[in-house]
Amino acid sequence: MTDSTRQIQATASGAYAAARVNGSGPSENGQSAHAGPGRNGAGGPELVFKRADQDWEFDEIYRLNYASFVEEVPQHPSNPDRALIDRFHRENIYFICRRADQLVGMICVRDRRPFSLDEKLGRLEEHLPQAEGASLCEVRLLAVRPDMRRTRVLQGLLTMMARFCRDGGYEYVVMSGRVSQQALYRHIGFIPFGPVVGDADAPYQPMYRPVGNVGVEFAGQFHDAVAAPPGEPVILTPGPVAMPGAVVDTFRRPPLSHRSPEFGALMLRVRHNLRRLTGANHVAVMVGSGTLANDVVAAQLSRLDGPGVIVAAGEFGNRLIDHANRTGQRFTALRQEWGTPLDYDRIAAALADNPGGWLWTVHCETSTGALADLARLKAICQRHDARLALDCISSLGVTPVDLSGVWLASAASGKGLAAYPGLGLVFCSERPQPDQRLPRYLDLGLHCQDHESGAVPFTLSSNLLAALDAGLQRQSDALLRQIDADGRWVRERLRALGLELVAAESESIGAVTTIALPPGQPDAGELGRALETHGFYTSYASGYLRDHNWLQICLMGETRREQLEQLIPVLSAQLHQMAGA
Repeated sequence: MTDSTRQIQATASGAYAAARVNGSGPSENGQSAHAGPGRNGAGGPELVFKRADQDWEFDEIYRLNYASFVEEVPQHPSNPDRALIDRFHRENIYFICRRADQLVGMICVRDRRPFSLDEKLGRLEEHLPQAEGASLCEVRLLAVRPDMRRTRVLQGLLTMMARFCRDGGYEYVVMSGRVSQQALYRHIGFIPFGPVVGDADAPYQPMYRPVGNVGVEFAGQFHDAVAAPPGEPVILTPGPVAMPGAVVDTFRRPPLSHRSPEFGALMLRVRHNLRRLTGANHVAVMVGSGTLANDVVAAQLSRLDGPGVIVAAGEFGNRLIDHANRTGQRFTALRQEWGTPLDYDRIAAALADNPGGWLWTVHCETSTGALADLARLKAICQRHDARLALDCISSLGVTPVDLSGVWLASAASGKGLAAYPGLGLVFCSERPQPDQRLPRYLDLGLHCQDHESGAVPFTLSSNLLAALDAGLQRQSDALLRQIDADGRWVRERLRALGLELVAAESESIGAVTTIALPPGQPDAGELGRALETHGFYTSYASGYLRDHNWLQICLMGETRREQLEQLIPVLSAQLHQMAGA
């Protein structure tokens, strides 16, 4: 191309690069970095980030340039070859992202003077005197295929360039940024200088970036490892969660009739594995969310004569109170400050006032990440002849859950079991009889009929059930230990950043970490959205999180330690930037 001011593609999300022809780094010898599953799902081809060094890769670069800068942004005339070769091609260093034999993104840099900015401005040090005598390089081209612009392709390309920036010894990087994208370029540290160049249809602003200590300054903008950016975002929410490939593939199988023998066999296997996982005597699987499962529990509580006790130390404890109020329960509500350890003496005293009653509480309070002591709750209920009901929606599948001796417990398919949302689970120690006083769908007795045959009373999706079956295959003691260890690792790093966590360490579950940000700034929503631009999806949008200015990091699906290691510097950099602003 004839003008570097037209070579930063407007539709890409930003650019930062630095490289020497003889610089160091793994990409220089042609080694590639793989970035995990691509947009085709867990079974799709991997994204490969590397320095271009093969003839076919350069042919693909020419075609991507043509598609970007002739067809999409009409900066150059068309030609019958449908290929566009940059005029500085022989001096450019190209970093690419490809999937199999398809190029999906490219960025390049050159360090030979004169730069194209020299041609537009005259000697650029006249406008940038601090660069006199410094080592400089110039970003030349950036293009990402349109269908890959919302993935981590750009992040991986920038990672490779950041390595060269760190290792190549440059002091400044210069580029021309599209005027309409100034906020974006400033976000990654570029500073405008000199007059606008180009024309009225395509104005560009010369910009520069001091390199400095790139390993520290850019820790949050670019991952330290080229392999870090996956093809899919990193899901760190309490639901939906990142699912294993086996779950996704199983869900796609042709559906079965819920009256077929094959469906019955599948249901029997799922129930068996759920009972084996928890030690429960019976389990009902029904179409619905965890809220539906709690409605079913509330319906069973309404059949009891004695009053009960409900403990609330967070949003989901409060929701249990709402469930009970809607079904006309008689109970004592024990409310605690959110995130504080349960007051077991107070619980015992409340049950002592109502012998023969019941206790309903949350095992893992999703809003805070606090985990109740299940063994202690069981002992208190046994001592006071009380039935124990638990909300295990955010604990099942991520921490040991022993439901032996627990009267009722609710759970769901779409959290720690790493399957699709849409199935509610109710565990019970005794199989209840149907009760015509209850709405049909809330009657646990109907759901528990004909359990030996695998039959269900109402239509149920075999696809959701098969996905849950696949998610259960992933369960192991080793998985639970890893989730706990990863959660502790994350919390240690967050505290090292000076962040306050809602739940005490002694009460924390590995799968849910809630960060209490100070009121006002930084805003949890703003921070969460900034993390999303780097491919990390955390939880911040629920009303109770917004009200408290909290942000959550959850490990309920397929997460790996290396993803968390990449998250921490990104989070740190965003916090630092917000504090500076």
